[in-house]
Amino acid sequence: MANQLDLEEQEQLDQLKHFWSQYGNLITWLLIVVLGSVAAWNGYQYWQRKQAAQAAALFDEMGKSITAGDMAMAQRTFSDMKERYPGTAYAQQAALALAKLASDTGQADTAKAALQWVAEKSSDEGYVGIAQLRLANLQFAAKDYEQALRTLDTVKGDAFAALVADRRGDIYMQQGQREQAKTAYALAYQKLEERSQYRRLVQVKLNALGVEPQEPAKTDKPVGGDK
Repeated sequence: MANQLDLEEQEQLDQLKHFWSQYGNLITWLLIVVLGSVAAWNGYQYWQRKQAAQAAALFDEMGKSITAGDMAMAQRTFSDMKERYPGTAYAQQAALALAKLASDTGQADTAKAALQWVAEKSSDEGYVGIAQLRLANLQFAAKDYEQALRTLDTVKGDAFAALVADRRGDIYMQQGQREQAKTAYALAYQKLEERSQYRRLVQVKLNALGVEPQEPAKTDKPVGGDK
């Protein structure tokens, strides 16, 4: 009986050796690839967390500079963030904050540069839209109307549609294009929430042009609904 077991064990061992001789290298390389991928993923996650933490610390420093109105320090901090952590949300938020401070202190070129950086580098549609809208506002304020319209053309997303249309209306009014302004304001009115204060402002603009805005068409109540 013992010999029988020895023979069976030897046969299984021989099969295992044969299998390993055929597939051992492949299995080894597969394990290396899998374990390497896991290690790389964990390393990447650690790197991202470290980047975010360091960017957050710089953003906090920049917040203090902005609160103090220290433009020079805010610019240096943002330059550091832009160089070291350009892909983080903190860098994009810092650019928007710097642009606001620059705009408030009459440094339009600095504000435009920061906003343009967000518009070109951010992968977040929301940040991009905000930057483009604010850039168009600065161009409008500088009476660069054609460039402001081109900037508005780049704003994507239905969330910004009403704001874009309203600003178009303002530009057309400054250019003396009353009919285009009416159309733009009417679109903005349609896109805004019914109880929005902003919608009332757009209505005032339309009324000043002799237009009574139309309410958006309401969908019919589905069959079987409440009577």
